[in-house]
Order: sequence, then structure tokens, then C-alpha cells
Amino acid sequence: MTKVRWAAVAVGIGVLAAAAGFVLRSVSLDDVKGHTRAAATGDTLSQATFPDLAGKAQRIDQWRGKVLVVNFWATWCPPCLTEIPEFIRMQVQYREQGLQFVGVAIDQPDKVAVFADKMGINYPVLIGALDAVELLRTLGNPQGGLPFTVVFDRSGKLAATELGGLDEAKLSRVIEPLL
Repeated sequence: MTKVRWAAVAVGIGVLAAAAGFVLRSVSLDDVKGHTRAAATGDTLSQATFPDLAGKAQRIDQWRGKVLVVNFWATWCPPCLTEIPEFIRMQVQYREQGLQFVGVAIDQPDKVAVFADKMGINYPVLIGALDAVELLRTLGNPQGGLPFTVVFDRSGKLAATELGGLDEAKLSRVIEPLL
């Protein structure tokens, strides 16, 4: 293939990608507007079901009654990898007071399993796919960025959201009044 044809193919792919991104972004923003009430009550999240590392379906609402911290993350996301050790420590520190972390990995199951084992993650890790990306958008993250963390009180009401890495001090200020 000549250089001119390669250039034409590259330009064509770029135009198609830009158009697809615009269309997908528009659809996602419209979807978020339609789910504001559900996100505020936690209903959207409580209805969600994702497979765990063993492939067994797990409903998020099984942890209702606890202060629930749901963290959307991936093994390829540097800020995600920084905050997970702090989440592991906090799960130990606050477990007896009713705190429950749940990680929803937007990643390949085999990579997640190796990472979770290596890090010693002590809370449930679920495998998300496109459904999880749509869920985090519905919960207030229209860009779909990672990490994204949502905190629910014991009744399932949305208490806080955070796009980007979280540290132990900031998360403690959110969860301690809820415990």
C-alpha cells in the first residue's frame, strides 16, 4: 500500500473514531439525565449484579444495611493501584463497625484475579464490563473515568461520590459519620 493510501486510511479511521466518540458521548449524557433520581436513592446500584472472581453472580444489594463503599477500578489504572492498599487497611479497621468495600473491576477477569491475590484484597471483587461502565455513568461519572468511588449509607442512600484517587484521610471523613 502506498503512503498516500495509508494516510487516507488513517484519516478515515480518525474521522470514524471521532464521530463514534461524539455519538457515544451524547447517548451517555442523555442516559445520565434520565437516571438522576435512581442514582440519588441508590436503587440503580442495588439492582446491579456482577460476577465475582469465581464467576458467581453477586447482587450489590446483599450488602444493604452496611456502609457500602463501591470502587470502580482497573489493573491498568495507576491511581486505582495506589488507593487499593488503603482500602484494604480500612476494611480491616472499620469492618466491625459495619463498613463494606466492594471493588468492581473494569478489566479482564484473569488479570483481576492475579492482582487481587497478589495485593491480598480482603473485600469482594466483582468483574464489570460495559454494564459497569454504564452504571458508573449513571451514578454521576458521565465521562466513565477511573477510579470512581461511591459511598452509600446503611439504608442505601447515596452519601458521596469521588472521581479520581482517594486517600484514607478523605474517605475516613466521609464514612465515619455513617458508621
